[in-house]
Amino acid sequence: MASINANFLKLKAGYLFPEIARRVNAFSEAHPDKAARIIRCGIGDVTEPLPEAVRQAMHDAVDEQGDRATFKGYGPEQGYAFLREAIVENQFAGLGIAADEVFISDGSKCDTGNILDIFGSGNRIAITDPVYPVYVDTNVMAGNTGEAGESGAFEGLVYLPCTAENGFVADLPAEKVDLIYLCFPNNPTGTVATREQLQGWVDYAKAHDAIILFDAAYEAFIQDPLIPHSIFEIEGARDCCIEFRSFSKNGGFTGVRCAYVVIPKTVTGSAPDGTRVPLHQLWSRRHSTKFNGASYPVQKGAAAVFSPQGKQQVAELIEHYMGNAALLREACRTAGLTVFGGENAPYVWVACPAGVSSWEMFDKMLGDAQVVITPGAGFGAAGEGYFRISAFNSRANVEEVCRRIATIFG
Repeated sequence: MASINANFLKLKAGYLFPEIARRVNAFSEAHPDKAARIIRCGIGDVTEPLPEAVRQAMHDAVDEQGDRATFKGYGPEQGYAFLREAIVENQFAGLGIAADEVFISDGSKCDTGNILDIFGSGNRIAITDPVYPVYVDTNVMAGNTGEAGESGAFEGLVYLPCTAENGFVADLPAEKVDLIYLCFPNNPTGTVATREQLQGWVDYAKAHDAIILFDAAYEAFIQDPLIPHSIFEIEGARDCCIEFRSFSKNGGFTGVRCAYVVIPKTVTGSAPDGTRVPLHQLWSRRHSTKFNGASYPVQKGAAAVFSPQGKQQVAELIEHYMGNAALLREACRTAGLTVFGGENAPYVWVACPAGVSSWEMFDKMLGDAQVVITPGAGFGAAGEGYFRISAFNSRANVEEVCRRIATIFG
């Protein structure tokens, strides 16, 4: 009989977003007269079309595939040089990052989970709370945790609470940890970390020989010029940090799939005999073995994001979504709700009314307003009492959501 990975049995019944979809479908079936009114502001999926420059580049790449002289078969697993070089030139200029330290993939969600392949067992892992669920669930799957307690917290993880009191930027661990997950701009709270706060994290990592896994999927939405876009802007980060980036939210690639990981060759881990091993070479080996590379047309489309036309069109997308966030922030504030985020990120983080749980708030918004939000409890115990509204939507839908918020809280 084939045995299973029993770590999967530790997981909660369903991943957060499929559970939301299940509840929305059940509501629609029970209330068919209201189903057409549902506006989805839960999952952070983009809604606007791919930039024209991206579409044209992909069309051209497909045409190349129709000509034997320009046809491309297997590409380099690590990504085509034209894209890796464009990323360094446009995203990491002056930060000491080389093109061969960039690895192209099909999504940051995959990368933040797959990165665990190159780390051993027994690491102390710090997770901010609330947190993007993938960080926790993939550690459970990998056997890095014990069972979940009544609060949903898993034994073996070091949870770092993010609260209104600390501005939703976790305090440094009180104990030594080996791996640290950070996400800024943050999903789900929409908050950012200052240069000084990030320097504190890097200093901690260097002092304790830890690795920071830095998810910067939303860096393009930063509006404040004083907020770093990359962890590699911080002194010492090249010795202890791995950064994850994505084209999903800035370029609208959620359905196209393209992202990348940056691993400087100076970041090392410890082998069982104490030898220091560059994580770059381990990830390169893992990437070459388990991944055949993102498709050529997709990588050409990603490179077009950095063309003059692509930059302008992406800037217009960012402006659109951040305009939505501003409207949602104001609507919630006017309704008497306490609001965070939405200024440097496309997510608005809202405190539930007193005595209302986050899943009760989900039911209220769905039942009374036919608006889908994300309950904070789905992001961890510290997310209870909050809910997340995504600004990824059409302007017309967001304006309607604002009207409905005013109605149910008026």
